Amino acid sequence: MNVISEIQKELVAVKELPKFGAGDTISVSYKIVEGNKERIQQFQGVVIQRRGTGTTETFTIRKMSGNIGVERIIPITSPFIDSITVIKRGAVRRARIFYFRERTGKSARIREKKKFSH
Repeated sequence: MNVISEIQKELVAVKELPKFGAGDTISVSYKIVEGNKERIQQFQGVVIQRRGTGTTETFTIRKMSGNIGVERIIPITSPFIDSITVIKRGAVRRARIFYFRERTGKSARIREKKKFSH
């Protein structure tokens, strides 16, 4: 019955990406094509949400540029993603932290997850 999902799995190359979720600080190396030149730009920020499943999955990342908040929605299966590195794991209680948009200063801090060595 899932003919569309089967075709999508065949067409889209699956990349090995690290596990990350809302509240994590990540750095995305994104390929940008300008004319016939290609360069890699870093976009570092906090993941606000992950949504969708399979080939339609996207994530929203937010960073502060000066005093202005900049958000970017990036598809997981985008061919322009060079790499994703997780810088910090955040301890948040919800999957979509839209309240983070109104926060500035000390209230915009996210606690870091404690690491347990088992």
